[in-house]
Amino acid sequence: MRRIVSFLPSSTEILYEIGAGSQIVGVTHECNHPTDAKNKTKVVNSSFDTRTMSSQEIDDKIGELTRTGADIYVIDDDKLKEAKPDLIIAQGICEVCAPATNEMRRTSSILGYKPDILVLDPHDLDDILISVMDIAEKVDKVQEGRKLVLSLRNRIEIIRLKVAQNYSKKGNTKPTVLCLEWIDPFFTAGHWVPQMVDIAGGVNLLGSRGQPSRRITVREVLESDPDKIVLMPCGFDISRTLKEVEASNTRNVLRSLRAFQNDEVYVVDAGAYFSKPGPRAVTGLEILAKISTPEFFTDLRVPTGSFTRLITRKNIL
Repeated sequence: MRRIVSFLPSSTEILYEIGAGSQIVGVTHECNHPTDAKNKTKVVNSSFDTRTMSSQEIDDKIGELTRTGADIYVIDDDKLKEAKPDLIIAQGICEVCAPATNEMRRTSSILGYKPDILVLDPHDLDDILISVMDIAEKVDKVQEGRKLVLSLRNRIEIIRLKVAQNYSKKGNTKPTVLCLEWIDPFFTAGHWVPQMVDIAGGVNLLGSRGQPSRRITVREVLESDPDKIVLMPCGFDISRTLKEVEASNTRNVLRSLRAFQNDEVYVVDAGAYFSKPGPRAVTGLEILAKISTPEFFTDLRVPTGSFTRLITRKNIL
């Protein structure tokens, strides 16, 4: 049995899903699903505390650390040594999401030996399923990995086929959807989210499948004038996002848009279902289906409290 340190919340979730949770000897401070992951030794922490910071302050801090080359995440040398991992699972997709190249280079010198390192780099849903199998093969859980991938793929295909069947009928027009991965400043969602919107029956705006999220201007937001807006600030739950909306200028910016006027602005639990390239991203797809084309998915069940409408003037009247 391998001793595994997971530098990614998504890989931690995958390991538990395929029955390898007991092999985990170290995780990050953000590994909170499933509940048992919270009991694992934290070998990685953020270099600053985001809990009391606004979205703008967080963005400013990350910009400062990036410019100076300082670490966004910090490895606890002593705890990593105590963990004595045979395998470290890391990522290459985003230095803001987990320890990246700078930190990974230090692991061998910290440990005094070279552990096996699996670097994941998923950019869309297909890559997420590949990541499941990459991990499964590393921990000798191939059959379990295949079972999980088949289950996730089946759920994806249910959404895809339902949308295709309904849009094959005359008169159905796909709604335009703007997904915002940060709201102060505005960032459009990238990587797997544009593909999710497409599968869910929408037309994604201001982002491309497999491409990173990017900062966008207020003018771009206004000119996009989407049918629906989904607020999914990276790592935030619904309560945190709602607080950020009220503390920022977001509501005033969105007020003139068609989506706002038509009560079609939604807030999702991004930290659970959208920010991490793990199994729960498929639940995120199902949530987007309920938002984008609810008339097609009246029988589809998603977790209670996984999304809500933003309270607009129309809600109040």
